[in-house]
Amino acid sequence: MTSNAITQTEALLLTETKDKVATLTLNRPGRFNALSSALIDELQAAFDRLAADPAVSVVVLAANGRGFCAGHDLKEIRAMGSVPEVESLFARCSRMMMTITALPQPVIARVHGIATAAGCQLVATCDLAVASTAATFATPGVNIGAFCSTPGVALGRAVSRKHAMEMLLTGEAISAGRAGEIGLVNRVVPPEALDAEVESLARGIASKSSTVIASGKQVFYRQLEQSLGDAYGMTGHAIACDFFTADGREGVDAFLGRRAPRWKDRQ
Repeated sequence: MTSNAITQTEALLLTETKDKVATLTLNRPGRFNALSSALIDELQAAFDRLAADPAVSVVVLAANGRGFCAGHDLKEIRAMGSVPEVESLFARCSRMMMTITALPQPVIARVHGIATAAGCQLVATCDLAVASTAATFATPGVNIGAFCSTPGVALGRAVSRKHAMEMLLTGEAISAGRAGEIGLVNRVVPPEALDAEVESLARGIASKSSTVIASGKQVFYRQLEQSLGDAYGMTGHAIACDFFTADGREGVDAFLGRRAPRWKDRQ
């Protein structure tokens, strides 16, 4: 007897766009959304598409299942036979993380459960993060003999050096509340309020000029790597240019006229 049923492989990454907000949802719930090679490729492709999509102003990174992301897929890594093979995997993951920073749209992490190792790296890499009180964060590589060196890159840029080193050296998990205290996440809310809080934050940013947001995000990350004098020189030029863009002129005119701005990039 032949079955007519068609078995399909469940998508590793789900995508949805609504009202200028694109949501990418990690979809390996049975593996706590571990970053397999295939999932990294899916994320890279999705971010590359979004970078060129003028209809999207904000990106939300979410996940299905009990956890946000448990880091790299250790079974996959254990099956690899050489340092170059594993190094190549981490290089592709690092490229994907850097794409988040380079993306013209702000990226908000919606963290409902555990975020460990490269999962914690994802949270630290995103421009903003909203966490449920049920979420926990850790860089536990030291516990299994593989220091969380690559997660440390993003973590050390998101929180102070001593807080980053405490997480990296102890491997201990911290609560969402503690993550908020050290600046790893922006907001911590009860689980039932997580979606509403993320939506409120995303909608608020999406209501601004996408042109200004994209330029501002790029300038912010560039100045972090510069000396104080160079940073002020570069940012002074950037904000002066902003005032002479279509949205810059409209924004000032709207403020002086005591009305809501009508952003040119929405017309």
